[in-house]
Amino acid sequence: MRLSIFSVLLVLGASSCTKNFTTLNTNPDATSTPVPSLLFTKALYDGMGNGQGIYGSSTADFLLGTMQYTTSYNDVAGWGSKYVSSQISQSYTMFNAAYPDEINELGIVLKTLRNDTAHVNLYAEARIWRVYCFSRLTDLYGDIPYSQAGLGYDSSVYKPAYDSQQSIYMDMFNELSGAIASMDVSKTTYGAADLIYGGNTVEWTKFAYSLMLRLGMRLTNVDPATAQTWVTKAIAGGVITADADIAKMPYIATGQKINQNSLVLDLWSNDYIAQNGNTNTEGGKYQAVWIDSLLAYNDPRLPVLSVVWVNGQPDTAVSVQQGMSPDINNVKPANFVTYSEPNPATVLLLGSPKLVFTAAESDFLLAEAALRGWYTGATAAALYQNGIAAAMRQWGIIAPGAGTIPTAQINAYIAAHPLNTAGTMAQQMQQIYTQFWFGIFPDAQEVFATYRRTGYPALVPNNYPGNVTGGQIFRRMEYPLSEQNLNAASYAAAIARQGPDDFLTHIWWDK
Repeated sequence: MRLSIFSVLLVLGASSCTKNFTTLNTNPDATSTPVPSLLFTKALYDGMGNGQGIYGSSTADFLLGTMQYTTSYNDVAGWGSKYVSSQISQSYTMFNAAYPDEINELGIVLKTLRNDTAHVNLYAEARIWRVYCFSRLTDLYGDIPYSQAGLGYDSSVYKPAYDSQQSIYMDMFNELSGAIASMDVSKTTYGAADLIYGGNTVEWTKFAYSLMLRLGMRLTNVDPATAQTWVTKAIAGGVITADADIAKMPYIATGQKINQNSLVLDLWSNDYIAQNGNTNTEGGKYQAVWIDSLLAYNDPRLPVLSVVWVNGQPDTAVSVQQGMSPDINNVKPANFVTYSEPNPATVLLLGSPKLVFTAAESDFLLAEAALRGWYTGATAAALYQNGIAAAMRQWGIIAPGAGTIPTAQINAYIAAHPLNTAGTMAQQMQQIYTQFWFGIFPDAQEVFATYRRTGYPALVPNNYPGNVTGGQIFRRMEYPLSEQNLNAASYAAAIARQGPDDFLTHIWWDK
């Protein structure tokens, strides 16, 4: 009898476990149907995050050190300026963040909209943003998963192959061309879900051509003919040259962290939250070469970008500004408080926009194109001056009021630093890309890419004890260890094609 009762209870228990199983295990707050606008907004945030430093140092943060804008007396926080061998895992950040976030999100958007003729603009803009995200990724690592990326959930591709950087670049050019051609001003846009341009297809077209210009110029050393083809196509299409067309990501200072400027949040949280110049959490300050260069050029941006805390107050006076050496070895300097750091009224505004592509960048790239004879719409000297002026004006966009530089000061600076048109190509390139270094700050990743391509600004590497590069500025990031463990065959194929997985291996376009 007991056995019979037990058997009945087992049957009843089994039936109760399966009754309403689907209903009970369905999240009422989720949807099984992707909403492209929501995913696209999230992909914009994630794509601008650069492995954002909410839970640790971000790629954007340590590249500030690499391009000698900032440093720290702390080995861990100062990895970007010191290249300490024990901290190489910091180079994994962007790779690990990009694929599960923006690359995956954009893949779902594209799959959802691929055959939707009513939403061609949504599809096109997702393609353009995907190019932006992948370009930032491949420019740091070289060969990466591309054609098979983000297909784990979709197609059970859990070990994606790495594509060569050359093939990635050729496909990115084609993606930009196809997206531009497909956009239709009469059809639906993302509207407010598009945080950059509010659904304006004309502006997205300019942004796409500007990306084409940027990526085309990457190839000047490895494939000049292809570079010229895409650069001239971009120029003919129309790139960003006016302040009103700048691609910028808006943020707000309050609410969830994802709504705050990711680079500022990282700098603020990891170093400058105390706002006293002395108890900086990670020991960060502006680097000496950056402040010394601004001083040497009598640059009006110096008091806009930099402060020294004097008697507990931020002082923007040029006379007190000084940068810290990157050679300090894990000992806080006695005069630490006297070193310059980012201005909280301009550089450290949590609600300030992040500039994605600026008129200044276009002008400097066009100046080089003019030097090469690829552009005749203006002289290299005029474009160089336009780039300087636009770079100074953009601080009034980032921080209206405190960031505004008077026109008279801008004009005086330009008059004092004309392009030496009688100089050699190399001399003029050095002038253009030294001003690029000044003008694109704080987008150190773009400066890092241009530095590797042109050699300018002519930075002197920091040969810090225990560095991993032998006293050289590194050329690429290392792949995460997880790739060696979980995607070993694809990883090995990439290494065999590209070269050793180390910081001094040159990526395809870096010749």
